[in-house]
Amino acid sequence: MSFWEFANPKRFMQLSSRLLPWVAGVSLACLLVGLIWGFFFTPEDYRQGSTVKIIYLHVPAALMAINAWLMMLVASLVWIIRRHHVSALAARAAAPVGLTFTVIALITGAIWGQPMWGTWWAWDPRLTSFLILALFYMGYIAMWEAVENGDTAADLTSVLCLVGSVFAILSRYAVLFWNQGLHQGASLSLDKEENVADVFYLPLLVCIAGFILMFLALVLLRTRTEIRARRLKALLNRERMA
Repeated sequence: MSFWEFANPKRFMQLSSRLLPWVAGVSLACLLVGLIWGFFFTPEDYRQGSTVKIIYLHVPAALMAINAWLMMLVASLVWIIRRHHVSALAARAAAPVGLTFTVIALITGAIWGQPMWGTWWAWDPRLTSFLILALFYMGYIAMWEAVENGDTAADLTSVLCLVGSVFAILSRYAVLFWNQGLHQGASLSLDKEENVADVFYLPLLVCIAGFILMFLALVLLRTRTEIRARRLKALLNRERMA
């Protein structure tokens, strides 16, 4: 069976209907375990105190804010190259979810940063690129709403997604590109010495798994809604022409 068969809306609806309950259920379990474990059963940090526990919301949200845009980039490239409508609708479905994660990351980052830096906001390279990424999310969503023709909207938003990917990459690697700035390095790294302590690391991994699965569940659900909305619009147009 070819992977591209699932680009067919009917096949996608069949597969997603089977996957969605399982993905949503495992996501909920991971989030409950990870957040309860992290907030109630880990110690305070010797330097940051209880403030460090916001890591269980901030890091997964920031990670998914970036990866949601990269998923939209892949889906947009599939649309440009193969003209599969499901990929364009999946990118559209992912945008509000990615924007929500970006806003959560910005808010929790401000809450975390205020006692550490003495300010709610600083024009740090990573913070600034994250703010610009949020604006790209808003522009992407607005463009879908503003352009009436679905294929034209998919073309224009795909180009916007390609441009915005620069800031998604900058959001991820700004600390490496610019040595100056208040933002600390990555909390998770292939270098074990750069990771947070194990007592925080394990529940953080569970929270990240929960956020990834939650993103997948929401995108599946919203893509199904987009497909139904497209079908309904096509039926209404046929009735008007009849």
